[in-house]
Amino acid sequence: MPEPIAYLKGEFVPASECRLHIYDLGVVLGAAVTDFLRTFRQRPYRLEAHVARFHASMRYARIASPLEPEESMDVTRKLIAHNAALAPGEELGLVYYCTAGENALYAGAAGMPAKLEPTYVQHTFPLRFHLWRGLFLEGAHCVTPSVRHWPPESLTSKIKHRNRLHMWIGEQEAHLADPRAVALFQDIHGNISETGGANIVVYREGRVISPRRSNILWGVSLTVLTEILRSKGIPFAEDDLQVVDLVTADEVWLVTTPYCMAPVVKVNGASIGDGKPGKMWRTLLDAWSESVGKDVYREMADSRE
Repeated sequence: MPEPIAYLKGEFVPASECRLHIYDLGVVLGAAVTDFLRTFRQRPYRLEAHVARFHASMRYARIASPLEPEESMDVTRKLIAHNAALAPGEELGLVYYCTAGENALYAGAAGMPAKLEPTYVQHTFPLRFHLWRGLFLEGAHCVTPSVRHWPPESLTSKIKHRNRLHMWIGEQEAHLADPRAVALFQDIHGNISETGGANIVVYREGRVISPRRSNILWGVSLTVLTEILRSKGIPFAEDDLQVVDLVTADEVWLVTTPYCMAPVVKVNGASIGDGKPGKMWRTLLDAWSESVGKDVYREMADSRE
């Protein structure tokens, strides 16, 4: 049976052989950046934007990319073409991952080798849309844990990195309140930032408001949403948002690569509007579907394990 392939340190390898060494600094220090895209009709969506952000993240993290952006895109196209052929009709997610490299001399900072070779990885997996089916049919319940988001003064929000232990802890705390809750993180001042995998926006009085970009990882999908809003003449703004702004909004949405947009119907147990997915969400999601040539709502709502 043919096996999917992955890209690891300059070579295409069977996916089962794509592994990190225990001394890799992505494991030892969390010194790693990442990005993620999905396919529509087995074609990479917003490839250039995701690769540009991935390479910008590497530059900021002082990780020297072994590939130029166009070379990264070539690898992506080859991986998707090969792996999609093994799964006809399925959509793929593709992960970019690059660490600072392997430190075989590991003994803390004193054991850092003079030269590091970054560990560059790309790999794919089939998207399992049933994981988000409940978000589309019932809506999300966001819970704000006590754990706060990284302040940008300590680690910028503008790059996509793997330093997410605080998000893991926050998710476990949120699940104590509701096992299906989505952890929504606040900054140290109590302003809403983002979830572990999505941006969040509110819709109120005919306009859409996002947390300020200085406090969030600005998603590629958030850019897509602003384009759709512009085409419909709906104003978009950035501002400081608190929990009260979500609870009193007309609608609240999660915006992210795997499922595009999902409605939030509760925050900390309090219903938003009538507590059901809103009409404007469906209007914009349908516009998104039209732009990608696929019914995103049906893709999620009709999915099964």
